Amino acid sequence: MRAISIICIITMLVALGCKTSRAFRGGAIGTGTGAVLGGVIGKTTGNTALGAVIGAAVGGAAGAVIGRQMDKQAEEIERQVPNAEVIHKPGEEGIIVNFKSGVLFDFNKTFLTPNSVKSVEELADILNKYPDTDVLIEGHTDSKGSDTYNLELSIKRAQTVSAFLAQKDIDT
Repeated sequence: MRAISIICIITMLVALGCKTSRAFRGGAIGTGTGAVLGGVIGKTTGNTALGAVIGAAVGGAAGAVIGRQMDKQAEEIERQVPNAEVIHKPGEEGIIVNFKSGVLFDFNKTFLTPNSVKSVEELADILNKYPDTDVLIEGHTDSKGSDTYNLELSIKRAQTVSAFLAQKDIDT
C-alpha cells in the first residue's frame, strides 16, 4: 500500500508540475486518489492491490472527464466571448475569465455598460451548458480613489455581475 501511495504522489506531482491539459491533470489526480482510496477499501476486504487498481481506473476516468469538460468550456469562452480573456495558470484548477479593462463598467459606475451586457450574456450562455460549474465573481477598480472606496465599488460591481448572471440561471 505504501508503494502505491508513493507512486500515486509522484504521478500527481509530475502531472501538476507540467504544462498539461486539464483532462490529463484530472486523470492523473483521479488515478492517484482513486488508487489510494481503492487500496484502503481493498485492504478491508482482503485485496489491497485489486482495490487500488479498480480505484485508479474509476478515479482516472472521472478526473479525465471533468478535466476535458473544463478544457472544452475554456475553448468555447475564448472563441465565443470576444471581450473575455481566459487565463491558464499552470498547476491550478479552474478557469479564470478576465474581461478586458473598461469593458464592463464606466468609470466610477456599478451598472453594466450596454456593450458589456452582450459579453456577459455570451458568457452566461456558455456557463448554462456546464451546469456543474462553480462561479466566483470578483470586482475590480482602477487605483484612483481611496482603498476603502475602491473596495466598496469592487464589491458592488461583483454584485451587479452576480445579479445579472442569476437572471440567466447561473448560480454564483
